[in-house]
Amino acid sequence: MKKVWISGANGHIGTALCARLDRNRYDLIPTDVEDVDVTDMEAARAFAEKTRPDVIINCTGFNDEDGCETHPERAFRVNAVAARNLALAADDLGAKLLQMSTDDVFAEPSHHPYNEFDTPCPKTLYGRSKLAGERFVMTLCHRYVIVRSAWVYGIGQDFVSTVLGCARDPNCPWLAVATDRVASPTGADDLAAAVEQLMDRPALGIYHVVCQGHCSRYDFAREILRDAHLEDQLVLHPIRAADAGGAPSYTVLDNMMLRLDGIPQPRPWRTALRAYIEGLEP
Repeated sequence: MKKVWISGANGHIGTALCARLDRNRYDLIPTDVEDVDVTDMEAARAFAEKTRPDVIINCTGFNDEDGCETHPERAFRVNAVAARNLALAADDLGAKLLQMSTDDVFAEPSHHPYNEFDTPCPKTLYGRSKLAGERFVMTLCHRYVIVRSAWVYGIGQDFVSTVLGCARDPNCPWLAVATDRVASPTGADDLAAAVEQLMDRPALGIYHVVCQGHCSRYDFAREILRDAHLEDQLVLHPIRAADAGGAPSYTVLDNMMLRLDGIPQPRPWRTALRAYIEGLEP
């Protein structure tokens, strides 16, 4: 039975993986910061040596973009130093490390999806800290998979739950959403399914894993309301990202490596979103 340590098990991806992975096939070791602080090198390596996992999945992350800008040391400690520590721990054991990353490592203007062979170019501190984590992994670990995804929803508080919550709140008659931020909404379960494939196959390197297709934040919100039959409950105000103090972005990812390796891609984003919303309790 393959022993799998999931660090950051209480986050979006960690929770989805714990729910998906069959405990009759995998010996799961889910931890979060209260169990082992992986930003502490000695703690991470000691825990790895004690449990001796075959696979380490690093779902640890400080994903608050604004919070990263105001707390840069925390951003690099959680998003980069933790990745370094787990890379060293994995390499000590000869374990395979799966490092969860993000579309935010790209930021240059583009009109075509980014594939795994394009050069990262982050502008936000969040994107820079995640790229630093990727580079630690590539430098320090021999057996690794870096998984970049985007706009993940499906566990806990996320963009989908925010839109649905606002639509059901009589004190929230409208919501402003950017039309010039574009990426690929990805269901947590779709991402977890692909991570399981990458864990079990002899795959190594960088992989993009997103639901197929792309949209703006505004179109994403509109589709959420349509699938939930709540179009009449919330007015969406289209705005530019700059109107809310942000910046326009195009961070659409192309799952090229999945196709090249013959690994099934996630579903189209509209199909995945519809299935997720239909599965929610009324």
